[in-house]
Amino acid sequence: MQAPDPTSATLSVEQMLAAPESDYMNAAQQAFFRQRLVELHDSTRARIRDTKAQIMNPPELVDLSDRASWEEQCLILMRIVDREQKLLPKIQQALERIRLNEYGYCLETGEPIGIARLLARPTAELCADVKLCSELKEHMYVKERHV
Repeated sequence: MQAPDPTSATLSVEQMLAAPESDYMNAAQQAFFRQRLVELHDSTRARIRDTKAQIMNPPELVDLSDRASWEEQCLILMRIVDREQKLLPKIQQALERIRLNEYGYCLETGEPIGIARLLARPTAELCADVKLCSELKEHMYVKERHV
């Protein structure tokens, strides 16, 4: 009988959070995030497909206010589709980082991103400190442009 493959047993979120730092991005954790990213990719594609189908099949509307409401709803749905379409390449890039054993580490510092952050945002590329600094710089740049 062969020893069980550590990637075949799915870890729970609680197990992920309770794991010691020495287990960071081991095979089981990578398998957990690979599965989570694949599911996120599939569900995102399904939502995009369903939303596009909804937009393409407008109801019969005779009332002008109903038509205006429908058009406003379509604009909101199109923004959602646009945002979700931008997520797909990020998911694919994260899956590629798993394949290259680079997933879970900050692209700028090489430091661990952290399980909690990856659970919240599995496509994260930067650790929280670097992301915060990046957002602050961006905010300052936007403020300076408007002054």
